[in-house]
Amino acid sequence: MSKELMKEDWIEAFSILFDYCKIQKNEKTIILKENSSRSLNFELAKYVLNKQSIEFQEIKLNSPSSKIEPIVKSTGSSTILNGNKNALQALTQSDFIIDLTKEGLMHSKETKEILSSGARIMSISDEHPEILSRLKPDPSLKEIVKNAVAKCRKSESMEVTCEWGTNLNIDMLNTNTVGVWGWTDRPGTLAHWPGGLVVSFPNKSSVNGKLVFKPGDMNLTFKRYFESEVIFIIENDYVVDIQGNGTDALLMKSYLKGFNDKDAYATSHVGWGLNKKSRYEALTMYDKNDLNGTELRALAGSFLFSIGANEFAGRYTEGHFDLPVMGCTIKLDNETVVDNGKTV
Repeated sequence: MSKELMKEDWIEAFSILFDYCKIQKNEKTIILKENSSRSLNFELAKYVLNKQSIEFQEIKLNSPSSKIEPIVKSTGSSTILNGNKNALQALTQSDFIIDLTKEGLMHSKETKEILSSGARIMSISDEHPEILSRLKPDPSLKEIVKNAVAKCRKSESMEVTCEWGTNLNIDMLNTNTVGVWGWTDRPGTLAHWPGGLVVSFPNKSSVNGKLVFKPGDMNLTFKRYFESEVIFIIENDYVVDIQGNGTDALLMKSYLKGFNDKDAYATSHVGWGLNKKSRYEALTMYDKNDLNGTELRALAGSFLFSIGANEFAGRYTEGHFDLPVMGCTIKLDNETVVDNGKTV
């Protein structure tokens, strides 16, 4: 792709990202992609690396075919490396990995081994560069996210409530909390772009209560706003009952049932968005093929509840829902960190 077809904003956004990642010219840098990777983002990454005189290797793999019936989308758990020892070895021997896989390596089985080798992974979400350039890495987010992470790590409990009936309790002891501000410059770490959120991966049997979704909340696997009420009853991490008579409940029940996997119903992570540049209406402004919804995961003040893979609890599954909920109050021990959908 010629430079003439790339907007200056797009080039600037990728340049800022790689600057913040502090890529050194003597580091081994790899671009990991697959057949279905977004070609625009690949061309932009190549162009900027060349412009910065950074040598890199490309690894292109065949997109995996799902061996299960449901359509797998928006999992953060790419299976692209399953059984691919040569690619995995190359990644573990690298310093910096630009992850352009469709689903991303965040929750993949192989990610722990890659990070343990000292490599750092920069996952660029499968978003159109117009979205990425609007959410350029913001240095002010780093301290905001780090402060939220520190609060989570020292807390013993998280309570999530709202006026329409949500009452969720999470045991935060032995919970793994990570923050993502949108770039990584430390060995053995992973970040995704866009960033601006804090998420905790609860230990086994740590999540209990009721979670109510109302019209206007978001289902990012389906890339749609809820149009009817859905209620999750959660016992020891697992959604044991999905209540609701509308299309939203029917879709979720059908989709999860298709995996035939109990862990598809288990809590993956909980947390809240901190990026004030994220736009609530984004799902209505782009074609579904042009966005992955990462922007909405970081929406400031939203409570992010996810079911599916939780590598810290030893659960891996291709079933996954990321579900930002608006208007909640989140307390860590007795400290309010989100008040009726507004960050404190």
